[in-house]
Amino acid sequence: MSELMLGNKAVARGLYEAGVTVVSSYPGTPSTEITEYASAYPADEMYCEWAPNEKVACETAIGASIAGARSFCAMKHVGLNVAADPLFTASYTGVSGGMVIAVADDPGMHSSQNEQDSRHYAIAAKVPCLEPSDSQECRDYAMLAYEISEKFDTPVILRLTTRVSHSQSEVVTGERTEKALPEYKKDIAKYVMVPANAVKKHVVVEQRTLDLTEYAETAPINTVEYGSTDIGVITSGICYQYAKEALGDKASYLKLGMVNPLPVKLIKEFASKVKTLYVIEELDDVIETHCRKHGIDVKGKELFTYQGEYFQSRIKQMILGEADEFIAIDENIPVRPPVLCAGCPHRGVFYILKKLGVMVSGDIGCYTLGAAAPLSAIDTTVCMGASISGLHGFNKGRKGEYEGKAVAVIGDSTFMHSGITSLVDIAYNRSNSTVIVLDNSITGMTGHQNNPANGKNIYGDPASAVNLEALAKAIGIDSVEVIDPNNLEQTERVIKQELAKAEPSLIIARKPCALLKTVKHKAPFSINSDKCKNCKSCMRIGCPALVSGDKCITIDPTLCVGCGLCTQLCKFDAIEE
Repeated sequence: MSELMLGNKAVARGLYEAGVTVVSSYPGTPSTEITEYASAYPADEMYCEWAPNEKVACETAIGASIAGARSFCAMKHVGLNVAADPLFTASYTGVSGGMVIAVADDPGMHSSQNEQDSRHYAIAAKVPCLEPSDSQECRDYAMLAYEISEKFDTPVILRLTTRVSHSQSEVVTGERTEKALPEYKKDIAKYVMVPANAVKKHVVVEQRTLDLTEYAETAPINTVEYGSTDIGVITSGICYQYAKEALGDKASYLKLGMVNPLPVKLIKEFASKVKTLYVIEELDDVIETHCRKHGIDVKGKELFTYQGEYFQSRIKQMILGEADEFIAIDENIPVRPPVLCAGCPHRGVFYILKKLGVMVSGDIGCYTLGAAAPLSAIDTTVCMGASISGLHGFNKGRKGEYEGKAVAVIGDSTFMHSGITSLVDIAYNRSNSTVIVLDNSITGMTGHQNNPANGKNIYGDPASAVNLEALAKAIGIDSVEVIDPNNLEQTERVIKQELAKAEPSLIIARKPCALLKTVKHKAPFSINSDKCKNCKSCMRIGCPALVSGDKCITIDPTLCVGCGLCTQLCKFDAIEE
């Protein structure tokens, strides 16, 4: 049976066929759909969940593996930073049931705050890493990863990139193979990583790396394709597809499906049969450095960039000296920058924060768009949860100068991810800092996944919802306020009130995401052209439904959701229902 599948869907299919029984992940583009597709399979066969963060997801997968079950967790590249702690020790403990971690890198930073190469984590943690180049390989490599995991007693990283995760190709599928749970046996020497045990396990890890290197020499996913021997290309993942399209039979290819550990003899043999050898790999020079380390002369990053994605025409030009012809269209196509959606409940908060002129320590989520003009409210964005601890450090660093003039903003899902411990830091150290949780009842940026604060699990079933007000009180935040962010008067009054207090405080700006299917919107507003003075006061909120004109503002009825935020800014009552 065959089907056209996204790479992420094909990974989920591979998990199912491999007999995986526990899946725990935190959503992060471009990895999110793996777990969403996995949750479509029967829960009694393959249980799925959203974890509060990637570290918890990885630890859940480790626990399931120790129990003897095949387990899985998925994340984007920055999520592996969060999960690195358990990963490095799981490399020492090894597994009982196979364990696979899918990590989706984002060359080009289409939806990420940095560009990093997760192959370095595989090298540092000393675990094998497989890299598929199309959807069929996503399914096949996911299944193979479990065989490698159990054969070599190790977690395995399945490295994806945006183009592999989010492109479609044909996938031939099979049936699910159930893996019986073994009897659980206590094994302190294997799973209790106190120093005395860890020292012995490190020896095992180093020998495993040698064994995996030997496996890589003949692994069926490391393949050679001979065309012209004038040009040899060593590559992996999506770059293999680019190179094949660009060079065709004018080159020979060593396609590495296993990118850690890398073979030595196989590469040397391939290098001996071609005149000029190139390494084509996005981001860092991992394969190139490996080749040079073993005395193999290659051309790589002197031709190809460390930044962003590659593409076929660039490869053709750099290797063959052939430039593709392009047709230029002489049209002034307007740019379409990302913007907070019409009716977004975060807009009112950012409007007031800009009006008050406070320093805003921001976080990761769709609300990061509060940094975009005309709101231009956010000062900083670093990583998940950093808004709160960053505000604490900022206030301490300025020795109280900005107390009452700075806030942190963080979404409800991000707060669950890593904001709680930061808020504990503020409470514990009595930091005079005000935190605003933008509670829109969903994980917005990655496509409306449920989280521990909204009362639903991955299947949409009722689940316990974290009470943010009670949580804040429990950790020592005495001043807690809840506001409707679409009520500008209330929002401004409460923010001023909390900033004026000489104590830690929390504001919960609670209103559901405008794109939730359960949210019922009012009819669109319209502009009374006779009343409109074209003062553009309403344009200061940056709503995409508001359109500036020569004589007056207009409202796009296909975008307006009737939130009424703009009506609070019009002094002439020109905006009408």
